[in-house]
Amino acid sequence: MPAPSPFDYAIVRVVPHVEREEFVNAGAIVFCDAHDYLSARISLDEERLLVLAPDVDLALVRRHLEAIPRICEGGGPIGQLTKRERWHWLVSTRSTILQTSAPHSGLGDDPEASLERLLEKVVRRPGRAP
Repeated sequence: MPAPSPFDYAIVRVVPHVEREEFVNAGAIVFCDAHDYLSARISLDEERLLVLAPDVDLALVRRHLEAIPRICEGGGPIGQLTKRERWHWLVSTRSTILQTSAPHSGLGDDPEASLERLLEKVVRRPGRAP
């Protein structure tokens, strides 16, 4: 069995009214240099978001969220950067409707499994489908 490798992760948040600082966790991003891995999964609970902000433009939020995995995969102009550069760009501090948590570190031998565990633990509500 291979030795565990360090990885970094951040939680993607939808902040519908930045001035209120309320948010709904909507996904996760994992970067692992040792495995040449950068990936994101989005799992937005739209019902929960609408309770928090009934006036939110869901179509706009969906479009912006869909861009995150695409950037991780190498799509668009930002996708042309190295994986490390894309990671830093994705987790940079911003004051917009989409934000990320501060980056955190973890240790594991399978970054894909780590990403899925993060979604289950921090993003998805218990008993809800992905």
